[in-house]
Amino acid sequence: MGSFSRRTRFANSRAVIPFLLIMVLLTGCEAKSEEAAATAPPPPEVDVVEVVAQPMVLSESFTGRVEAAETVELRARVSGYIQEVAFEEGELVEQGDLLFLIDPRPYQARVSAAQADLAQARSQQAQAGSEAERARVLLGRQAISQEVHDQRQSALSNSRAMVDAAQAALDTAELDLEYTRITAPVSGRAGRAMVTRGNLANADQSLLTTLVSIDPVHVYFEADEQAAFASQTLLTVDATNSLTIELGGDPQRQYTGTLDFIDNRLNPNTGTLQFRAVLANPDGRIRPGEFARVEMPVARLEQALLVDRKAVLTNQDRRYVYVVNENNLAEQRQVTTGRQVAERTVITDGLQAGDRVIVNGVQKVFFPGMEVSPQSVASAPAADIQHAIAAREE
Repeated sequence: MGSFSRRTRFANSRAVIPFLLIMVLLTGCEAKSEEAAATAPPPPEVDVVEVVAQPMVLSESFTGRVEAAETVELRARVSGYIQEVAFEEGELVEQGDLLFLIDPRPYQARVSAAQADLAQARSQQAQAGSEAERARVLLGRQAISQEVHDQRQSALSNSRAMVDAAQAALDTAELDLEYTRITAPVSGRAGRAMVTRGNLANADQSLLTTLVSIDPVHVYFEADEQAAFASQTLLTVDATNSLTIELGGDPQRQYTGTLDFIDNRLNPNTGTLQFRAVLANPDGRIRPGEFARVEMPVARLEQALLVDRKAVLTNQDRRYVYVVNENNLAEQRQVTTGRQVAERTVITDGLQAGDRVIVNGVQKVFFPGMEVSPQSVASAPAADIQHAIAAREE
């Protein structure tokens, strides 16, 4: 009996041991689970921007060149030797200023001769007039024949023609004398003297110098057919027709110009349309030939949605962004992009106003539906991008 009791207690103890081991293991797993749960990392922080719809005028950048509003090639109108160069090369001159003087003495002599010829012709006219009047009186008394009377009237007409011819010759001689003084036809900046003192200048052949006006100047540029059509529609609505012009690639040299000319046909070789802007240049610092970059409005968006370019990701030919929903889960949203505006992209489809788009920390999102900790950051004010430079989406 005693032996049976001992065997029973031993069997019961063997049955309890596995149970205790299982309890210990379960307790250890629960402890590890609780420890793991306690040490799990929090959701990663990401910067989000709330998408806001706002009106915007997009501008596209075009390259152009500065040209003078008036360019004059000064040539001699009479032949002669240059007696004086009366200007400093490269200086500003006013309209009417003397630039070159051709030796005037031969032309002064021709004026004097023409004046003498005119005086002689007028004397002959006076004599012919007296004889014609006398003939008229004598014909009335029948003292001379009709033939003599007609001859004296004809002589009077010839003398009048001689006076007119002498007067025309004098006018031509005086005009040639005036042409020996070559003056500035417009106000502007003079170029290099191509013919210097003592050299012969041939009429209508010798280039003396060039003269360009300085205020205002013109900026010519060309736009492709699509941008040209869109811009003309906007510029018709916008009465100011103002353009932003940057010279020489220097952001410090930005000016505001006014569009004043659009060509009447597209260039068939390039498929572009030429535009011209007028730019004030009162101090003369802008010179013809300078490189210019012109910003012209090409699109008006009434409700534009823009996101940071870094937020737009690419998967083969698809583009998408991560949007944080109300449960702070990152959702992948496929989008259609439009023009580039500085560091932002216009979203034409896929987003709505109020969506929270991840702009920084998107690399922390490993899969759609992942929980994140969104931190709101401010986007650019509407006024800062109201007139923005747009680049075409390739």
